[in-house]
Amino acid sequence: MILTVTLNTALDITYRVTSLRPHAEHRVSEVVERPGGKGVNVARVLAALGYAVTVAGFAGGPTGQVLRERLAAAPGITDALVPVTGPTRRTVAVVDELTGDTTQLNEPGPHIGAAEWAAFLRAYDTLLADARAVALCGSLPPGVPVGAYAGLIRVARSAGVPVLLDTGGEPLRRGIAARPDIVKPNAAELAELTGSHEPARATRDARRRGARSVVASLGPDGLLAATPEGHWRAAPPARLRGNPTGAGDAAVAGLLSGLVDGLPWPARLTRAIALSAAAVLAPTAGEFDPADYERLLAAATVTDEEAAA
Repeated sequence: MILTVTLNTALDITYRVTSLRPHAEHRVSEVVERPGGKGVNVARVLAALGYAVTVAGFAGGPTGQVLRERLAAAPGITDALVPVTGPTRRTVAVVDELTGDTTQLNEPGPHIGAAEWAAFLRAYDTLLADARAVALCGSLPPGVPVGAYAGLIRVARSAGVPVLLDTGGEPLRRGIAARPDIVKPNAAELAELTGSHEPARATRDARRRGARSVVASLGPDGLLAATPEGHWRAAPPARLRGNPTGAGDAAVAGLLSGLVDGLPWPARLTRAIALSAAAVLAPTAGEFDPADYERLLAAATVTDEEAAA
């Protein structure tokens, strides 16, 4: 199985409105609720691709109960969330149907106590025994040590389980020093980490900080990868309009599944960019239309950055 860790899970709520205008009353045409958080989105994409996935992290309060009920209805996903006292957060995405733009509102997560964190560490250690790979995704809720991801990476490496890290800020800075197999920052996270706004230079700098491979999400410009085997850029066939929420998580699912399947890097990146683009076209995060994915998989391009230099 593939293990995804979401320490700050969420119940994702998507509102669709005809046109989002400041200081105005809006009629919502559609409301969709889904279990969320970056690693949960990754798990849903992996499950849709046919992989067995286990979701680890925390869930608490009435919102956490709804999240777990929705997870129980999702085929291919095993719930290994640790119960906590505080309520799971909600995230609200408002989709403007006129422009296709999305406005995101993210609540803070619950405070995690020392005993709750210790319970998660015990569960994580047990889950690694059956894991083929692990993804550590998203922000840290209050109470979790800022170096948590670094510790989780070291535990996974000791168990011989490859690790993908997808976070930002100080958790990324500390986590990358623990030498994860793949780091997947977005452009802003990469610039904050390295101080460079030039993506090619920044991905190489991030590798020197400890990651075996770095794959940067550059939004509509695709993915840029710096790996021991080479440097590549992957791009969708065209710029797409839609809901970008969850596109990076779909890319993580592509990278992680490609790692598990032993694919060469160009094939991993093709899968990742096709899933990411298909997620943009989907109405809610963590979903994609298989027909869109297959079409985009055939049309996506991967170029060798070293050959092009």
